Amino acid sequence: MLRLSGGQVESLWDEVLPGEVKELPEDLAALNVLLSDRRLLEPIAADWRREAVCHGRPSIPMDVYVRLMIVEARTGWGYETLVREVSDSLHLRRFCLIALGERVPHESTVRKLTRRLGGGVVEDLTRYVIAKAQHETRFRARAVRIDSTVVEADVRYPSDAALSLDGARTLAREARKLTGLIGKDAGRVRDRSRALGRHLRAISRTMGRRTGERKAQVLALTDQAGQLLRRSISEARRMVATARRRAHGRGAQRKLAAISSLEQAADRPERVAAQIKLRIEGKPITDRLVSMFDPDARPIRKGKLGKPNEFGYVLQICEVTAHTRRGARGFILPASTAPGNPPESKLLPDTTGELERLAPERVFIAGRQQPGSRRTQRRLARYRTGAEGRTSHLKRSYGLRRSRLKGAPGVRAWSA
Repeated sequence: MLRLSGGQVESLWDEVLPGEVKELPEDLAALNVLLSDRRLLEPIAADWRREAVCHGRPSIPMDVYVRLMIVEARTGWGYETLVREVSDSLHLRRFCLIALGERVPHESTVRKLTRRLGGGVVEDLTRYVIAKAQHETRFRARAVRIDSTVVEADVRYPSDAALSLDGARTLAREARKLTGLIGKDAGRVRDRSRALGRHLRAISRTMGRRTGERKAQVLALTDQAGQLLRRSISEARRMVATARRRAHGRGAQRKLAAISSLEQAADRPERVAAQIKLRIEGKPITDRLVSMFDPDARPIRKGKLGKPNEFGYVLQICEVTAHTRRGARGFILPASTAPGNPPESKLLPDTTGELERLAPERVFIAGRQQPGSRRTQRRLARYRTGAEGRTSHLKRSYGLRRSRLKGAPGVRAWSA
């Protein structure tokens, strides 16, 4: 059941607190005024399933959830750290509308709500805040600067052998769950993580050698890892076929759900096995999988000397400002993104759609002939270069360097 707001925040405990404790810091006080508008929660109410609005277990208040997410975005804390710090801070408790006698929502509740709402709701909240600030401050969008950047996925540096190890572990884990429902005579998926771990360590030792045969030895070990993974996939497919014939009677829905989970878990290891086969044959891999747990992440090359290869998502950041002078600041619109390594021209239509809400008066495109004096051209070029600094600030201070949410929907929610 949806709850937009909670109960009374003040309690008898607040009467014994000093006056300076009851006053929020300047930045939190300004945010508190902005978040006091009840219409801010309308996108959440519109997205909530109609049958779950008045039925089911009550959710935590949505105004509390939104404020918790703002604290998380400003600090970069994880969910467990967020809950712990808000519990210990009087100022954060008052800002998040949690009374002194109440418990802070559990971190799993906050995490599941983030997945349920998704990036679309967060973007709608951002658009409403921008429209509200634009109306109240009489902001006029006179200039726009756009730049693309890479947001890293929350994955380790990928290798085919390490992906094989993750795939074998996942298949064995899902098969054990299914065995508990169907029975041991339905087959089994052998856990080959120990054998794959030995191959992975052997690859690491081989990479440290300075012999000319190093590459051939690594390819041979990787091929062996792929063969072990294909055995696990074959066992999983046979187990799924046997289990489907027995998925009837009491608990049939649970059995079918476990079968579907094992079947889906086998899809990504099959892609890894196919990648290994193409690599051994020396053929190019067009759509490389870099993580078993974040299938939407892709390898991205941007020509950086320090990081020639990055693994994640390309985001197009758009900032609108009221002028082009030095130190111009404005609003960051919801970022545009697409799977893989898309060019900027592919992301521009979505960015243009966001710009149409604000109707900027002028757009300067660096590198093209523009009307105006040479002095104006230099000023506009410096303004455009400021997009690099804004992106760097977002990465250093607001967690845009690495997304802690999995998948393309998670990156949309994280970047908005």
